Amino acid sequence: MVGRLIKVNVILFGPPGAGKGTQAKHLVRQLNNFQISTGDMLRNEIQNNTEIGKKIVEDMSDGRFVSDQIVNSLIEKVIFDPGMKNKLIFDGYPRSLIQAKNLEKLLNKTNQKIDAVFFLNVNKETIIKRIEQRKTIENRSDDDLNTFVKRYDKYMKTTKPVLDFYSKNSNFYELDGGSKIEEITAKINTFLNV
Repeated sequence: MVGRLIKVNVILFGPPGAGKGTQAKHLVRQLNNFQISTGDMLRNEIQNNTEIGKKIVEDMSDGRFVSDQIVNSLIEKVIFDPGMKNKLIFDGYPRSLIQAKNLEKLLNKTNQKIDAVFFLNVNKETIIKRIEQRKTIENRSDDDLNTFVKRYDKYMKTTKPVLDFYSKNSNFYELDGGSKIEEITAKINTFLNV
């Protein structure tokens, strides 16, 4: 069922495997917005074997996040696209305070803002189970459990400042990412009034 079509920019963030992509896809269908997944953008660079793609592979195989410079340059193209204005669902971005401040600066330049931030909070054990299932279904190269544990720990450490940055705002919502998909979707819909 399609809800009331509204123009919004939303951030979905949480550790790898928290369900950000699932919720982003729902919002894209419901609002006719655009899913901005840095993960998809980065995988696209890898698939096309670009110079950026090679650097990404090197970072990810060491359990490091891709540099802010690379991610920010990919994000900038999207924000300055007039066809996407106020219709952005950020899936897993920003991941660092530098990225969060960069996003705010870019949005200000284009007279946009973030309307809602949803933090899908999930514990490591729940996510490990999800990653194992996802690896079987999607066969994603970044779902190696050893790499995942490094990424999860790094994520929790790196995004603490991002959490602090957004949690002071009235449009910040922390959700139990361990809940059923439908329950999370319903809560997001309620907060967005769709």
